[in-house]
Amino acid sequence: MRDDILLDVVEIKKLCVEKDITLAVAESLTAGKIQDALASVPGASGYFLGGMTVYNLDAKVRMLGVSRKHAEEVNSVSRRVAQAMALGVARKFKADIGLATTGYAEPDPSHNVEKPFAYYTISTQHVPLVEGMPKVLFKIPARNEVREQVAGSVLNSLLELLREGTYI
Repeated sequence: MRDDILLDVVEIKKLCVEKDITLAVAESLTAGKIQDALASVPGASGYFLGGMTVYNLDAKVRMLGVSRKHAEEVNSVSRRVAQAMALGVARKFKADIGLATTGYAEPDPSHNVEKPFAYYTISTQHVPLVEGMPKVLFKIPARNEVREQVAGSVLNSLLELLREGTYI
């Protein structure tokens, strides 16, 4: 794990504990990297309730309430899918904040995807708070580096949100 991600997670833990905020995570593109980062700091169970990796469309629909019709139209990659995933995971775990990622870690010619991209949402159980599309900086994408870069971007956005204190 990159040092900058670890530093962000240490501060995320501090702020969540101080403010009595709980987190839950639903990951597709990042496949557990956000959960791994959050759990890497001792005492994570004090604020990190849990998460799930939901690669499959059926799992996104069944576990998180993603619209099957919309997800089929966009191959499960859109701002709307990320939003439904974040809201769904926050509700499922009864967390104050839910985080979710979806996207492509590499080109996918079968879906006309020329370069990696991602969508993420950070939400309460009822309202999206932050939505984004982190820039992927690799000219020749390396799958795992893209996933780590997106995870780092999402965690940094969460940290900014917690610092501002305007989330609830």
